[in-house]
Amino acid sequence: MASSNFVDYVKIHCKSGNGGRGSTHMRREKYIPKGGPDGGDGGRGGHIIARGNEQYWTLLHLRYRKHIKTEHGESGSKSESFGADGADKYLDVPLGTLIKDAETGDFIGEIMDHGQEIIIMRGGRGGLGNVHFKSSTNQTPMYAQPGEDLEEGWVVMELKILADVGLVGFPSAGKSTLLSVVSAARPEIAEYHFTTLKPNLGIVSYHDNKSFVMADIPGIIEGAHEGKGLGLRFLRHIERNSTLLFMVPIDTDDIVKEYNILLNELKLYNPELLDKSRILAVTKSDIFDEEMIEDLKAELPKDIEMVFISSITMQGISELKDKLWIKMNEEL
Repeated sequence: MASSNFVDYVKIHCKSGNGGRGSTHMRREKYIPKGGPDGGDGGRGGHIIARGNEQYWTLLHLRYRKHIKTEHGESGSKSESFGADGADKYLDVPLGTLIKDAETGDFIGEIMDHGQEIIIMRGGRGGLGNVHFKSSTNQTPMYAQPGEDLEEGWVVMELKILADVGLVGFPSAGKSTLLSVVSAARPEIAEYHFTTLKPNLGIVSYHDNKSFVMADIPGIIEGAHEGKGLGLRFLRHIERNSTLLFMVPIDTDDIVKEYNILLNELKLYNPELLDKSRILAVTKSDIFDEEMIEDLKAELPKDIEMVFISSITMQGISELKDKLWIKMNEEL
């Protein structure tokens, strides 16, 4: 799929329906000249509802739907007949979609499950017909309630990718290559920065028919928390991952420094990200021999599990899967 087809942010104007007016009808039938009030209630205005759909993974289908509106409820009528409700409008969204008020930033809801529904804009309630206002002192009320007004406003939908493992690294750290060898995903791979312009998901097979989802996030650069590079647009996707796999090439000038820069960018963006389980994968390790790797280990941080891997020779890939599986399940 082309990178332009991945859309994780949309802004939409939503307008629900007015409630229908209650009826003031008086019953008039042959032989019943003064039958009293029989006005029915008005119908509810249509809601605008977000609905989780596991078949979607992007908000692309909503990109050009800038204005969404529903039908008004119909007025009540005689014989206590209720007016029809306005038809609801459903917006199918991928799992992991956050919905907020665009003007106030207030949280509206979060879609996490298939079939889950959240009312974005609520239709106005229908007004009560005059039959509800009959009393011993007022046998023929000639009034009814109007329907309630609709709701309208701008909302923002943001998609945060749902995955078990998120790949964190500078551009060209080997993230896309790793995803391509451990799953059926086929991200674009090339020897230049920012090859990955959208998150890619892959299902990684494990022992005994088990599996987990891995997400390749576009590369981070220093200052990403301020929006540099692809910055804030994709850092939010990391918030969904239970385990973070930091990836640093073995031939980088200073592995520890690069790891700490990545860690600091996550901290500055959202300090809670540091509470997630994390593993350091030193990539492209096939270019060093065993003796050089052993010498390098002595210089690396001791407070994080690490594994030396090569996506070309498959060195350390099985060990990496084992470590990730343990990390993902150690708190379950």
